[in-house]
Amino acid sequence: MKQLSETWFAEGFIDFELKKYTLLSYLQQINQYFDANKLYPQLSDLIFHYNNIVAFRENKKYLQEHFPKKLTGIQIEKLQVLYEQMIEDNELMQELEDIIHFSAGKMKTTISNGTEIYEFVEENLTITPIGILPLDIQEGYFFLSAGNNKATRVYQYRLSIFEKHNENFRAIKTSYIEMMQRSMVNTYENIKYDLIKTRSDLPNPAVYSIETELSFPVEETLLPIAKRSLVKFISQASA
Repeated sequence: MKQLSETWFAEGFIDFELKKYTLLSYLQQINQYFDANKLYPQLSDLIFHYNNIVAFRENKKYLQEHFPKKLTGIQIEKLQVLYEQMIEDNELMQELEDIIHFSAGKMKTTISNGTEIYEFVEENLTITPIGILPLDIQEGYFFLSAGNNKATRVYQYRLSIFEKHNENFRAIKTSYIEMMQRSMVNTYENIKYDLIKTRSDLPNPAVYSIETELSFPVEETLLPIAKRSLVKFISQASA
């Protein structure tokens, strides 16, 4: 997929029709992924660009606080210089305001389309603890099952806490282990027992099943939403 640069609206010739074409081409690709129920990384990329132009419009002084992983110092400086030019150049200011106003509206609509898919998937996920949970539930396994088949993806997870803007947030790191087939004999409980027996690094793990009847793409949609939902589930249980 063709990507927008972080400062796409401020680069090159600043012309409304040109930037409009660039944006609509980008959003067309995003919508093609959404039509196929593929959310990531497209949704997070789109949200970044939306927040970026909104922050510029509101003249956020410290853009790096909002986009530390995306914008370089040179790009931040470029945006600041451009904003100063806007104040001095009424024609340029109007052109940029038109570009940003149009872009923000179109992006917001597309984000809403992606959010609807996200919420639909989230509402159709069922998270269930397998067996008795240990006191420490920050590390363990989860089993992801989708559709009507018995194939179950087994993942190891670990939660961590990081601080941003003086607030604490939970992050989850996962690693894929293997695909297992459930049956009358090989239940979730049996899979858990086999993991404990064969993987000595977690002798008493927290284990969860995450199930959905949806047959959506796993890597692009089900897994990212399952991970976020598990973080929320564990956070609520720990509160």
